[in-house]
Amino acid sequence: MESTTATTADADLVLRLYDLRRESEMRKARSWFIEQFWPTSFAEIEGLWAQFGSPTNRWFRQIVSYWEMAASLVVRGTLNPSLFYDTCGEAWFVYAKLKPFVAENRAKYFPDFITNLEKVVEGSDEGRQRLAHIEGMIGNLRDLLLAGTTK
Repeated sequence: MESTTATTADADLVLRLYDLRRESEMRKARSWFIEQFWPTSFAEIEGLWAQFGSPTNRWFRQIVSYWEMAASLVVRGTLNPSLFYDTCGEAWFVYAKLKPFVAENRAKYFPDFITNLEKVVEGSDEGRQRLAHIEGMIGNLRDLLLAGTTK
């Protein structure tokens, strides 16, 4: 990650991003995305979009737009990349879940779909290593979480 020293303004921004993640609807969205959203095909994401106005549609859009917005702060130089790496690990998990569907999404619908998030997650050796680790464990985590919901 970038070696520049984080500033007090960077710290304030990270704390604000944290506060936004604690908002009640965002907590619901994060819980759903982490625990229940396990797409196996792009068709499942398209189906989710077709349910416009449903809680899961809103939560998907909220998660994607939140992390894309937060990553854009890093890409545009507003937020220190190292501080983002240290405090926003969930962004890598979100990207890992969406990565298999990014190319098709961009080809069919949104050419810029999560481009800032991709730049941040895959833009450094450290970020790519974290992504590889998460991708390696994501199947086990899915199985563990889904097993817990069937009991």
